[in-house]
Amino acid sequence: MYDHYSGALYGVILRIVQSKEYTEEVIQDVFVKIWNSIHQYDSSKGRFYTWMINIARNTAIDYLKSKGFQNQLKNQPLPDFVYNTAELSTTNKSSDFIGFSNVLESLEVDKQELIDLAYYQGYTQNEISEKLKIPLGTVKTKMRNALIKLKDLLKDYQ
Repeated sequence: MYDHYSGALYGVILRIVQSKEYTEEVIQDVFVKIWNSIHQYDSSKGRFYTWMINIARNTAIDYLKSKGFQNQLKNQPLPDFVYNTAELSTTNKSSDFIGFSNVLESLEVDKQELIDLAYYQGYTQNEISEKLKIPLGTVKTKMRNALIKLKDLLKDYQ
C-alpha cells in the first residue's frame, strides 16, 4: 500500500506543510492512521484513494495547527523554516504523477483559488471568507460549485 500511494499522499501533504522534513513526519502518521482505521472505510461513500487523501489532508492541517509545530516555528532561526518556493513547486510537479494539477487548471481561476486555499493551504471556510473578504455563505456556495465542477472534470479524465 505504501509503495502504491505514498507518492500521491506525499504531494498532498507537502503542499500543505511546505517542508520536506515535516512532510516525512506527517506521512508516517498518515499511514499509521490508515492502518488503524481501515475498518472505518466504507466503499459506498467513495473510493479508497479519496478516503486516504482526506486522512492525509486532515492530518497535515492538524499538524500545522498543533502547539508543538507552532512552538518549533517560534524557536527556529529564520533561515531554517523559510522554504524555497521554486524547490517546493518542482517537488509538487514531480509528485503529481496522477495529473491532478492539469485537472485543477481546467477550473476557473476563482475556483482554483478556493480549492488551493482549502485543500492545499489548509484554510477553513471561515478563514477563506476573512482572507478573500467575501461572506461565509458565498465561500460555501462557491466551494460547493467548485467541487461539483472538479468532480465532473475528474469523471472526464477517467
